[in-house]
Amino acid sequence: MSASAAVRVILAKPGLDGHDRGIKIVARALRDAGVEVIYTGLRQTPEMIVNAALQEDADAIGLSVLSGAHMTLFSRVLELLRDNDATDIKVFGGGIIPEDDIPELQRLGVEKVFTPGASTSEITEWVQANIAAVTA
Repeated sequence: MSASAAVRVILAKPGLDGHDRGIKIVARALRDAGVEVIYTGLRQTPEMIVNAALQEDADAIGLSVLSGAHMTLFSRVLELLRDNDATDIKVFGGGIIPEDDIPELQRLGVEKVFTPGASTSEITEWVQANIAAVTA
């Protein structure tokens, strides 16, 4: 066990989308890179995701949205983090998200949006460079 704590990331599939192959590949890549990953599974509500992040003392939340509901789902997660005084938990994500929506998501507080074709190494490198483990 090293002296520094591993970065803890919640990965979640909010909404009704039932396709989770991509997020499972990302979870494996992040674990292989030394990130502690908690995958919450399919059909999670924003409330369930934020509760898991709070309970697990997560450093970040990664959302995978393929349903087209990304503006609503990301906004709600960010709102719930603010309501719980947990804005230190960074939010990132990816999926089928139009390029035109990315600036608005970033304005809302999403740290990074990965579009289709992003490699697992690009995602793991970004997480390692931008998500620091919260130390007590």
